[in-house]
Order: sequence, then structure tokens, then C-alpha cells
Amino acid sequence: MNGPYVLALGDIDAGRIADVGGKGAHLGALSRIDGVLVPDGFCVTTDAFRRTLAEAPSLDDLLGRLARVAADDREAVRALSALVRETIEEIPVPGDIAAAITGALARTGERSAYAVRSSATAEDLPTASFAGQQDTYLNVMGPAEVLRHVSRCWASLFTERAVTYRQRNGIDHRTVHMAVVVQRMVFPEASGILFTADPVTGNRKVATVDAGFGLGEALVSGLVNPDVYKVRDGKIVDRAIAAKQRAVHARPEGGTRDVVIAPERQREPALTDDQVGRLVRLGRRIEAHFGRPQDIEWCLADDGFRIVQSRPITTLFPVPERDDDDPRVYISVGHQQMMTDPMKPLGLSVWLLTAMAPMHEAGGRLFVDATPRLAAPASRAALLDLIGKGDPVIRDALETVLDRGFVPTLPDAAPAGPPPGGAPAPIPADPAVVAELVERSRADVAALKRDIRTKTGPALFEFLLEAFQEHKRALGDRRSMQAIMAGMEATWWLNDTLKEWLGETNAADTLTLSAPGNITSEMGLALLDVADVIRPHPEVVAFLQGVEDEDFLDRLGKVAGGAEAREAIEGYLDRYGMRCVGEIDITRPRWSERPTTLLPVILDHVRNFGPGAAAQRFERGRQKASRKEQEVLSRLRALPDGEAKAAEAKRMIDRLRTFIGYREYPKYGIISRYFVYKQALMREAESLARDGVLADAEDVFYLTFQEFHEAVRSRRVDEGLVRRRKEAFRSYEALTPPRVLTSEGEAVSGSYRRDDVPAGALTGLPVSAGTVEGRARVVLDMADADLEAGDILVTAFTDPSWSPLFVGIAGLVTEVGGLMTHGAVIAREYGLPAVVGVEGATRLIRDGQRIRVHGTEGYVEILSDGQPPA
Repeated sequence: MNGPYVLALGDIDAGRIADVGGKGAHLGALSRIDGVLVPDGFCVTTDAFRRTLAEAPSLDDLLGRLARVAADDREAVRALSALVRETIEEIPVPGDIAAAITGALARTGERSAYAVRSSATAEDLPTASFAGQQDTYLNVMGPAEVLRHVSRCWASLFTERAVTYRQRNGIDHRTVHMAVVVQRMVFPEASGILFTADPVTGNRKVATVDAGFGLGEALVSGLVNPDVYKVRDGKIVDRAIAAKQRAVHARPEGGTRDVVIAPERQREPALTDDQVGRLVRLGRRIEAHFGRPQDIEWCLADDGFRIVQSRPITTLFPVPERDDDDPRVYISVGHQQMMTDPMKPLGLSVWLLTAMAPMHEAGGRLFVDATPRLAAPASRAALLDLIGKGDPVIRDALETVLDRGFVPTLPDAAPAGPPPGGAPAPIPADPAVVAELVERSRADVAALKRDIRTKTGPALFEFLLEAFQEHKRALGDRRSMQAIMAGMEATWWLNDTLKEWLGETNAADTLTLSAPGNITSEMGLALLDVADVIRPHPEVVAFLQGVEDEDFLDRLGKVAGGAEAREAIEGYLDRYGMRCVGEIDITRPRWSERPTTLLPVILDHVRNFGPGAAAQRFERGRQKASRKEQEVLSRLRALPDGEAKAAEAKRMIDRLRTFIGYREYPKYGIISRYFVYKQALMREAESLARDGVLADAEDVFYLTFQEFHEAVRSRRVDEGLVRRRKEAFRSYEALTPPRVLTSEGEAVSGSYRRDDVPAGALTGLPVSAGTVEGRARVVLDMADADLEAGDILVTAFTDPSWSPLFVGIAGLVTEVGGLMTHGAVIAREYGLPAVVGVEGATRLIRDGQRIRVHGTEGYVEILSDGQPPA
């Protein structure tokens, strides 16, 4: 049977995706697994597809037009894809291809009924399943009908949904080809889907079986609700038997029809418990063969299971690799760093080389293994208390895992004796301490810039490995850690104690306003000063509104007033240009590399503010904090033992004002060092690109630091590795990282567990006091911001790079964040009511809706649909 146009399923292995597509390759591999029954059949190869489409030269022009259409232009996609399908279906199947197919049918059983199924080369892949994107035809009878349905399968490569899916996943239409699987029909008593991992929670230990009567199309089409079984360690741990009122059966003359199930059978289980167990064991065998969880389509006929498809489950969040099978609980680093996007391999490896704690990678994100601290009661309590102060949702998720007994309890470690010489003296509330720490950090960065200038080639990488150790030393500096903790502890003390003494919630929020020395809030205010320079020059404003390329600063000086504007922007970039969204990933473009990112914010400031706004805003905040301090102390003095209480509160307020601004500086120091590292590394990458070792300098982003080092030494790079890493990164972008992940793959979602939130309101964490009402602006990319005074920013997460936006808004809502993450700290310093950790905020709140943010209580009300912004 085998030839260029037809291959028997039994002769196909997993390496022939280019010839038979993802479905065909998987079926061929399935048919080779001992004990797995796959209906007999063959595959019409992609050679047949290409040969047939070559008969219609007009297709090339149509595909070119289709490639230029945006994925969200549904009308254009619909019209063009329909034209492509019509053109393909009208092409007569070439004689030699038709002969190969009919010959295969004669050998398999010409009078049999067949399933004719699409199998694209970008289908059922580890990074994109494409499930349901192309078509399947059941109970096709006779050679003429099989040929007609093969043509329909070829055309289904260009259904509207398939075209849109490819465009959104960055896949070129011309690179995807269609094979067609032709298999003997199975007429099952029951059929359905087996997931070898729970598709909802991600738990790899729990298999889920969906089952219904008749053909599986009833389940796939949503015609009936299936019976659902959950199986763990061979035992059914949960079951839900549905009322299955209808089923799909084969028609004697071909095709299928819906039938009504007799009322007395509707509540009968589609499978017995024994059959469920056998099916899951079969699924585990298939999973082991492919090496990852599978989504398996099955049929039950004559008490035997036939497998008609198996594809990887691409929606599961990966699990960190480890050397043992012990239970592990991982906490997301990205939720603490306010960067939940995936990181490229170079970014991940540099972060790991410079981080203070061991971390584990999964899905392009980093996680910390919390299991040792959760296992011992004393360290568990301390960890839960610390996490609960910053992010109660993560604490709740951890408590959920602990309540299940997932983490075994271990004895506490023997307490360490007192440090030699007694406990360290508490750090004094002296601004000189902060000034010294800041100056030391600046000197370290200056020394790094000086010393790295002469380092090239392999010597650069050896130098950087030493620099990373210095980086870690600076991060772990005891004095710096004391200063950070002093500010945080003062915040907690003031909020807890003033709530107890005065009944006041989140008093520290106002006392934090315009705290001195906060590099991140200074960065936001400094962009107002840049706007002050630009505002008097309409020619400059007009020029900046039309900028589309990154070298605009070179041309700006030729515009009236442009020299002063350029100097102001470059001065800002000299101090803050190392920052960007997602800045913990060294591969992300910095503001200095992509200054156009700042232009929308600068132009908003020009439009929405007057001269001197930065100084005025800072002074208003300082005065408000001062008045709040006097009010609090006055009220405390009126209490019993008031003078002592006021004196203690005054001491903590002084500590807060002295140290809370420094909370932001170590991150600034880290990112300053990162930019120095990156500039040196990119010089090496450009050298590799010039020598033809890399197609593009930025391909090094898909190598680890160690692999980059080896590439510079050997002047060789594995292009296949780079390509695979790019594909993996694209798949990671579609995944949502969990706050807490277990070693079984379960993404554990915590909750706030509150009953004091109005019906319909969105719950979050209150991080900056006050209530504000205004227009929601949902902004996913800082470069797309278009804000007006009084707007409320709604986004997934904010890191320090977002602070320039904060000066122009009235409130903040984010999906990720905690009490001490950067967005919360800056919102408090600017006096913006803010609620963070609002699950699904950017999806549940529409751009332009009117909302009310309750920053003291921690919830958001949606008041009206509003009008979408122009």
C-alpha cells in the first residue's frame, strides 16, 4: 500500500509528521503500542495535498492575501477562507492519487464504512494541539464518497477557525500541509474522551473520563452532557452520571443521525466501573509511551476499547523537573516580582545565577520550593504569617494544600543558639543609613561599568560569573536587608496597632505619602518634569505624536525647541533608561533601547498637567502625611497612657518615613547592573551574528548563559535548539502561571474567603486606602496607554516601570500583587486608592466602564457599561 501518496497506519512512526500530519503520526505511533487497538486504515500524505493544490495556481495569490489579513478582521478572514476552500474542493483529484486511494480502499475493504479525518502538519503538537480546527467525516461509504471527503478535508485546512488559530499562534499558512487519515468505522456502544491529567486543576495523578452512548460526536458537539469519572491511583474518587437524552449513531446509507435515548436508559452509566478502570490503565500506557499527559478519544465496541486519537494536553502548566517523587509545593516568583509573563532562556538563567534562593523553572516562569519550610510547624507558621501579610490568596492556597495532608509534617530543626555577642542592635532611624546604602550601590554599579569595558569573548563570561557573585553579595547585604525590613515592619506595626488603638484601617497608607528617597516614585514624577520642558513647544509635541521609529532622538534636535526636549529625554534615560516592563528578564527591551515606549506617557502628561506638577504633587503628599501624623499623635495622647502610645507611634512613623522609600532602591540597583550585563552580552551577540553564527543577534535570548558562553568560545550554535526554544516560548505565552503549584501538577487557587463584599463586586487585596470612582482604562501594554485625569488604570500587573503612569491616574486595579509589591508601594506614596490581586480584572472590567475602587476595603464595583473610549 505504501507509496508517495498513501501510507498504511501500521507503517507510520512518530517521526513522519511532515508526511502524515500530527493526527496521522500519533495514530501510527498508537498502533505500535502493545495492547492498544487502533481501527485499521491508511493515510493520504501531504505529498498528495501539495500535488493537488499545485493544479490551481490562483491559490498562491489567495494565500498571500490571506496572510496579510489581521486575525481579528473576521469578515475578511471569513470571505477569503471561504474562497480558498471553494477553490480546493473544485480541484479534481489527480488520477494517480485517486488510484492510490481507491487501491488502498480495495485492500482495506472497499464496501466498508470509513471515518475520513483531517491531519495537519501543525496539529496535535506538544506546543499547540489545534484540536477541532479541521474537519472529520464519519460513516463515509464507497470510493467516490471517500475521494470527495478527502478533498473536503484538504479544504478544511482553511476553515475560518483554523486560519484565525494559525494567525494568532504566528504560524504561516503556507508552511502547514494537510494529510488525511482514512480508517475503518467503529460502531460503538459508548465513546468519549479520557484525559490522563485533570484538565481543570492540572493534577497529573487524576485521570478524567467523559463518556456517552453511541459515537463521540454527541459529546464533542455539546449535544449531551457526559458521564464524568475522576480516577486516582486506580480508584474512582468522583463520578457524575448525566441524563443522556440523545446519542449520535451511524445511518445505514452513510453519514450520522441524532437518536433519542429511551427514558429508562438515560440515567444508566455509559461505562461500568471495571471498564473505567481498564480505560484509565490503557490511557496510562499511552501516556507513558508519549512521555506527557494525553487527551485520548476512545470507542467501546464488543467490550473492547479502540483508540481513535491521542494528542498532548497543551493547556496544562508544566511541572518543575526534579530528581525524586516526594511531594513538593512551589510558590510563584513572578507573583512576588510582578512579572507573570514567561521569561526567555537567557533571562531565566541570568536571574537564577544572580538570585539569592534556589529556584525552579517551569513554563518559562520561576518557582521557589516551599516544601521544607511548610513541613516543619515552626517555620510553617512563620512562612504563612509572612506571606499572609503580603498576599493572603497565596497563603490560602498553601493552607488548602496543607489541609489535605499533602505535605508530611517533619520535626522542627533544633533551635540555634544566640548569635555570638547577643542579638544585633536594631538599625537606627537615621537618614544617613539610607544615604550610605544608596551611595554604596551607585559606586558598585559605576565600578562594574568601568571594569566590564575591556572584557570581550570568553573572558567576558568569566568576568560576569564573578560579577554575579558580587551582585548576590550586594543583594544579601545585612544592613540593606535591615533597612528594607524596618520600613515593612513599621508599616505592619502602624496598620495593626492604630487599628487596635484608634479603630483606623490602613493608617500607614497616608503616612507613607511622598516618603523621601523612593527611586521609583521619583522616576514617575521626573517624567512630569520632562513634559514641562516639551509643553511650551508645539512643534515638538506634533513631532513626537508622529514618531514611529526608535531613532527619533537623532531628528528631534532639528525641530524648534527640540534641542531642549532631546536633552530632557536623554537625561531621563541616563537615570532611568535601564528600566522596562518585565525588567527581571534581561532580554526585555529597555527604555534606552526602545524610547518610544515612553512617548504616550509623556504626551499624556503634556496634555493633562500644568507646569511644576511634579513638585506640587510631592509637596501636597508630604503635607498630607504630616497632617495625618499630627492627627494620629493628637488622638493617641487623648487615650489612657496616651503619651507613651504617642511616643511609640512617633518612633514607628519616623522609621516608616526613613526606610519605606529605600524599599525600592535595591531593585533599581539590580536592574542597573542588569543593563550593564546586557549591553556587554549584546556586543558578543552582534559579533556572532556578523560572523553568521546566528541569524539574528537576539537569537541568543533563546540560549542559557552557559550555552551563550559556549557559543562564543566555539563559534557554533544549534539552530534547531533556537527554533525549538522559540516554539516553546510561544506556547508558554498562552499559559497562566499559578500562584501555587504542586509536584502533581495541580494549580492551587486560593481565595480571600470574605463575606463583607457587596454582591457583584470583584474582591481583591486593599493596598492603598481611599475610594475613587472613574472611567476604567484597561491597559495591557504601557506603550498603548492613553489616559486622562481621573481615569482608573486596570491591568494584569505593574512593576516599577509603570510608575510614570501612576501620576496621571486616580486609582489602580491589578490582577497580581501584594501589600508590599512595587505597585502597592507606589500607589500608597502617590495616594492612589488601589486594589490588587483581583482575579480576571482585565477580562471582567471592560475598557470605558465606570467603576468604583474601594482601596480601604479591598473590592471594586462595576457601576455601568459606560462608553468605550474613542
